[in-house]
Amino acid sequence: MGFYNRVVKRTADLLISLIALIILSPTILIAAILVKLTSKGPVIFKQKRIGRGAREFTIYKFRTMYVNSEHTGSGVYSDDNDPRMTKVGKLLRKTSIDELPQLVNILKGDMSLIGPRPPLTYHPWPVSEYSEEQLRMFEVRPGITGWAQTHGRKDVEWNKRIKLNIWYVDHVSFMLDLRIFFITIGKVFTNADNENKGATVTEEEKDEAEA
Repeated sequence: MGFYNRVVKRTADLLISLIALIILSPTILIAAILVKLTSKGPVIFKQKRIGRGAREFTIYKFRTMYVNSEHTGSGVYSDDNDPRMTKVGKLLRKTSIDELPQLVNILKGDMSLIGPRPPLTYHPWPVSEYSEEQLRMFEVRPGITGWAQTHGRKDVEWNKRIKLNIWYVDHVSFMLDLRIFFITIGKVFTNADNENKGATVTEEEKDEAEA
C-alpha cells in the first residue's frame, strides 16, 4: 500500500487517537456515566465486525440501545423514533459521541481514523458472499469515518458504498484523508445524513453487484 499507508498513516493514527482520548476524556467520562445511570446494561457495546484482511474483530461503542434489542424490531436499521434506543442513546448518536470508544480500536490496530466503515459479519451479507472485487475494500484498516461517509453516510446503498470504499483503497493519500476528515467534521456538527432512511441493500441489488 506504500509508505504513507504502512508508516505515516499508522503513526498519525496512534498520535491523534492518544491526544483525542486525553482531550475528550471528560466527554467520554460523562457519556459513560449517563449510559450507566439511565439504563440497565454495560456501558460499552461490543460487536463483531469485518476488518482488514476480511478478519473479524470486536468494535467498541457506547451502548445506545436497551440490552438485547439489536436483533429485534427494525433489525440493523434504526432512526430517531426507534423504541429500542434509550434517550441518552439518541443524543450520543446525534452527536456521534457513541463512536468515541473506537479510539481504543485504533490504538489496538483494529482500525484507522480514516478508512472504509467495517461492516457487520452478517450485513449486508456474510464475507463468504462478497465478490473478489468487493473484498478489495478490506485491503486497508477500517475507519471511524471514510470516503463513503462523505457521500451520504447512513443512506448510501451498500453496493455503492462498497464501490466508494474500493475507490478509497485505490487512491488513499494524505490529502484525501485530510479532505475526508474535514468533510466528516462538518457533517457531525450539522448532523447531516446521520439517520437511516431504511434498508440500504436488497437481494436484487446484491445480485446485480455479483453479476
